[in-house]
Amino acid sequence: MNEHDHEHMTKEDPATHPTQDEVAKQAYAIYTKEGKPQGHAKQNWLEAEAKLKSGDHMHMDEHGHGQDHHAHMAADYRKRFWISLVLTLPILALSPLLQKLVGLREAISFSGDTYVLFGFASAVFWYGGWPFLKGFVDELQARKPGMMTLVAVAITTAYAYSSAVVFGLTGKMFFWELATLVDIMLLGHWIEMKSVMGASKALEALAKLMPSDAHKLMPDGSVKDVPLGELAVDNKVLIKPGEKIPADGVIVDGESSVNEAMLTGESTPVSKKAGGKVIGGAINGEGSLTIEVKGTGKDSFLSQVIDLVKQAQESKSKTQNLADTAAMWLTIIGLSAGVITLFIWLVLVNKEFAFAIERAVTVMVITCPHALGLAVPLVVAVSTALAASNGLLIRNRGAFEGARKLQAIIFDKTGTLTEGRFGVTDTLLLGQDMDEDTLRKYAASVDANSEHPIARAIAESFEQKLPVENFKSIPGKGAEGRVDGKDIKVVSPGYLREQNIAHDDQRVEPLQAQGKTVVFVIVDGQLKGAIALADIVRPEAKQAIAALKAMNIRCMMLTGDNKATAQWVSDQIGLDEYFAEVLPQDKAAKVKEVQSRGVMVAMTGDGVNDAPALAQADVGIAIGAGSDVAVETADVILVRSNPLDVVAIVQLSRATYRKMIQNLVWATGYNVVAIPLAAGVLYAWGVVLTPAVGAALMAASTVIVAINARMLKLKKSTTVKK
Repeated sequence: MNEHDHEHMTKEDPATHPTQDEVAKQAYAIYTKEGKPQGHAKQNWLEAEAKLKSGDHMHMDEHGHGQDHHAHMAADYRKRFWISLVLTLPILALSPLLQKLVGLREAISFSGDTYVLFGFASAVFWYGGWPFLKGFVDELQARKPGMMTLVAVAITTAYAYSSAVVFGLTGKMFFWELATLVDIMLLGHWIEMKSVMGASKALEALAKLMPSDAHKLMPDGSVKDVPLGELAVDNKVLIKPGEKIPADGVIVDGESSVNEAMLTGESTPVSKKAGGKVIGGAINGEGSLTIEVKGTGKDSFLSQVIDLVKQAQESKSKTQNLADTAAMWLTIIGLSAGVITLFIWLVLVNKEFAFAIERAVTVMVITCPHALGLAVPLVVAVSTALAASNGLLIRNRGAFEGARKLQAIIFDKTGTLTEGRFGVTDTLLLGQDMDEDTLRKYAASVDANSEHPIARAIAESFEQKLPVENFKSIPGKGAEGRVDGKDIKVVSPGYLREQNIAHDDQRVEPLQAQGKTVVFVIVDGQLKGAIALADIVRPEAKQAIAALKAMNIRCMMLTGDNKATAQWVSDQIGLDEYFAEVLPQDKAAKVKEVQSRGVMVAMTGDGVNDAPALAQADVGIAIGAGSDVAVETADVILVRSNPLDVVAIVQLSRATYRKMIQNLVWATGYNVVAIPLAAGVLYAWGVVLTPAVGAALMAASTVIVAINARMLKLKKSTTVKK
């Protein structure tokens, strides 16, 4: 059980890391532009650069606390439990006390039965008790006495004393108590291992997502089924309807909807067409797709997610330090209480040695900090797997747990609170003889022929379009064409000034004051309307900001846009504060400025471009990372571009901490009642706990802690709703 038995370090595939240039740029940005991050820096980037150049980047491999290890441990405890249980049956039958209780003393006893009893008890002690004896030695070597120490001392004391009675010492044997104690301890550990395995089932499910083979398109146009291991970057692969996508890639032909729920938590199938990215392990919908492979093996999104989840589950929680300290003291208390109990019953009360030893053994068993040892790690495993299955990837465990104390969250505007693309927000009619739909239809028809971002936004705003004749671009000013027999121009305010076309509509200026782009529609030389566009605010942004403010978290925004645009977005979604006209290299300074107010701050941005700010923040959250999960400066990576996932992270952090505290309170608190009972304070009223009953109570507390950890949930209402 000692963690040193199964931690192995291995070199990580360099392909899963950023390039040296990328790390160097991030290091330079942080150290020369913003100064070394104070107090809460996530990594020393100069050291990171040096280590990366030397190839010295290490991580836990699959031989760590993974599913295979826990499966092996569970199988071992199961085997030892059943064999020890079978050996316990003759021990029970040959025990004098039990023979006397059932009235079969004369029928079962025979010459030498005590030695036979000793033989069976020895087998249970050495075979069933071996994991605890070995664990005791490991704990002594590590100078960290804990659960194994208590169990080993208890069963060794019981075995040594009973063996001495067999060979002549006057006293009472309690081999049956020893055997049942070992049985229950083994059963408790078996249940524990199964609980830990259950906590990691999401990881196992992720690993099973990939199909076994792929339909590879050969140079001659034929299709050949090949194992995934034979796929290489730039290979073309056919994916039929209903099949799993075998590798990360880009669609080169076909259109379909793809279910990425197990990878990103997005419940609604996502529409995909040529040029769109797909993730290996997702399920293709109704159409056939041809993709060009871009990521396989260690480079794949799924592989990186599994690595991140493993590392997060293996990382030590800050709360675990408290649990470790409590477990050590509980062990000391248990050993001390056992000795004191023995002394009181033997010397002060003058009871027989066998009774005193039984009380001492029961105290040590019931004090085992087993539940305490599981209280935090199980919650860590459950929360990490739960987060990953919802597209929330935890890179820094400490920062994630610290998210529960956030007082302010700063959002980058473009791509985070907004979609990073233009959309139509307002349509104004400047004449009386045309309705809004007709105006937008004319404008969309003309702009459908243009590649300009504003023109594309107008074209996408209206599905119905008419044929266009004589389309011409007006350089820097707009476009024109003949639609339905009419001359249509979609132009900028500059074009109106050049042509001396006046308008006196008072609604236009406020739109421009909000930072919106306003274009005008001219029909047959007459000004007929205006269309306002702006970076589209994500529909979930307002809901996310409201939820965060309800949690007493101030919501702020950073943007390079002008003050008018920033204020309009801020008003749209209800921000507490915004910083406009901020250059990329100044973002970290703004984060530091908010931190100087004495508040704990999270920065939410789109990854690499916001690296210094993410590193400076107490919690760095990269949003919309998609398949690029290796965002080096982020503590938490959100696969989707959805502000609601920021709410989910904070809520999960708070729920995780509550579960940890509940488990710690239970795991330590029950000893307040259990230790006195085990010591025999109610002996005068006929209440005496045997070592087996003590072990059962200890095992029950462990199971309660495990069940409580498994009950951790993430509210689905806080995840993406597109």
